[in-house]
Amino acid sequence: MVYLLIDIIFGIFNGLVHATSGLELEPPSDEPYLSTSLQDFWGRRWNLMVTYLLRHTVYKPARSFFDNMLGSMGAPLAAVLAAFIVSGLMHELVFYYVTRVSPTWEVTWYFVLHGACVVVEFGVKRVFSGKAKLHWAVSTPLTVGFVVATAMWLFFPPVLRTGAVEKAIEECKVLLDFAKVLWKVNSFW
Repeated sequence: MVYLLIDIIFGIFNGLVHATSGLELEPPSDEPYLSTSLQDFWGRRWNLMVTYLLRHTVYKPARSFFDNMLGSMGAPLAAVLAAFIVSGLMHELVFYYVTRVSPTWEVTWYFVLHGACVVVEFGVKRVFSGKAKLHWAVSTPLTVGFVVATAMWLFFPPVLRTGAVEKAIEECKVLLDFAKVLWKVNSFW
């Protein structure tokens, strides 16, 4: 549902930008529901702008930092974990500003869990490189199912408990009512 909402909002804005300037915006995601692994989901399909920012502001500097300590095999893994931890902390901050409720750290644990699973996935792929690979018909439901299940467990509950969704719906209703009033006023003249 969140993806659908983001996709609809993006489509509306893309249409407005294209109609007014002739430019086309890059999509925020690239069919994340087709992800065949967590690496694929987080690194190439979901929230591409944030992925790009984290890659260049957290992952690459952390990888350089850890390279001397952990070597070329361990540095990328530590850098992946660092990027997921930063993402979790940033989400906690955003949730705090939206809800004004102290963090429960569930959201950060969601990202720590996913970072750890991506690291495990690296290791599994290294061990089974070229030997065995799950068919996309198996890996895609497993990946998307894991993302959705862990999101329902750790990511969404902190926001849902605060009533933020209901408040957002009410704010949208007020905005739509205001737009109707403006439309009537403009139609009158």
